Amino acid sequence: MSDAASGRDRDAPGGVHGSVARSGDDVRVTSTTERPRTPARAGSSSFIAGTLGGAPRWVNGALTAVQGALLSLLVVVLPAVAAYVATSADPANEGVEWFRAVAVGTALWLAGHGVPPSVGGVAVTVVPLGVTALTVFTCWASARRSGLPTRSSYVAAVVTYTAVVVVLTALVAPGVLAIGRAALGGAATGALGLGLGLAARPGGRRASDVLQPYARRVPTAVAAGLRAGTAAFSALMVAAALVVVGWTLVGRSTVWAIADGLGVDALGGAVLAVAQLAFLPVLVAWALAWVAGPGFVVGEGTHFANDAMTGGTLPAVPLLGALPGADVAGGPSVLAPLLVVLAGAVAGWYVHRAFRVAPLARAWTSAAACAVAAACSGVLAALVVQAASGAIGPGRMATTGASALTVGAVVAAEVLLGALLVALPADRRLRAAVVRGILRRPGAGS
Repeated sequence: MSDAASGRDRDAPGGVHGSVARSGDDVRVTSTTERPRTPARAGSSSFIAGTLGGAPRWVNGALTAVQGALLSLLVVVLPAVAAYVATSADPANEGVEWFRAVAVGTALWLAGHGVPPSVGGVAVTVVPLGVTALTVFTCWASARRSGLPTRSSYVAAVVTYTAVVVVLTALVAPGVLAIGRAALGGAATGALGLGLGLAARPGGRRASDVLQPYARRVPTAVAAGLRAGTAAFSALMVAAALVVVGWTLVGRSTVWAIADGLGVDALGGAVLAVAQLAFLPVLVAWALAWVAGPGFVVGEGTHFANDAMTGGTLPAVPLLGALPGADVAGGPSVLAPLLVVLAGAVAGWYVHRAFRVAPLARAWTSAAACAVAAACSGVLAALVVQAASGAIGPGRMATTGASALTVGAVVAAEVLLGALLVALPADRRLRAAVVRGILRRPGAGS
């Protein structure tokens, strides 16, 4: 009996390639064959991924880290080399070799990772946060362009980046303490930049997805508080940056006078501008301390706060010309801490949104989340201020910045105030609990 007569369908030659259509006793095959699609490999368009072939994925991570480190290192070192070339004919530079300029640029790059360079026998412990931001960005860009979003690639990238920082430290600033700082700074910078870059790749896991399994293990109030605290700190840093812009506009004549007094040429001015960009975020961190209330110092015997100012002799650096003068202190400036309270209000809004429809939330959950948010923002503020404080030179300049502990505590208190003012009145569970408490009081119904 034939297949057609028995009512069974026959496969097309070579296997099943389509569907069977009937017309009486005739059988015809309608092809629906599609060419198999080869999934695009992540990073197949990049130079690194295109040249690796079948190499293990950790090799991609290692090369991605080297690429990110080299990019930021060149951005810092090349201006130093250019300045050396431009001034090589100066008799004062006789006997200075070109690799000295490379060493100076490398030391500045390492300073962005927390390795303090030595100037005149004095360790400069203030971290050039602009260099730190640059290294995070180049790591992000390298991983975003060339990395593979796998665990082995990420681990290899972080380890390799840390190794690069440690090796350069051993060559430029050897010492157990310096190498330890290099390991910590390199690991933190690499983990952040490379991780964000891999998360941004097509097919990569977002940072929120990676943290989701860990977030489920912590109380809801803690998870919501950490997100709200991060949002409050971000808003506070934006406010501090705007304050620096205001300082610069007010003190622009002083900035230009200092720059003209240095008498540098076009190339020297460009190098000076790049060097100041490295420390511009430090000024933002000082503005954070100024906005919060405690203020900061730039040299022993000085104090810059929103209610008072005690000046002193400062180095002839144009960036320092933007520091607030006596005409800025007092008056409306004493209201600057309200900006921190407003940042806390942002945290309170985040907390309210997190528990607006949460079925298991209690009346005290919002208050607990606000406390966590305040602690989170205070810790982040303390870390930034700590990195921007220390020595920038000998003598009086060995004391700059602010007390990280004091600023962190004040920021936490002000953020807590703003968060509670927004989150608690908007919490329907808390309102209901208050009403129930009032009604339970003796004589409440009379």
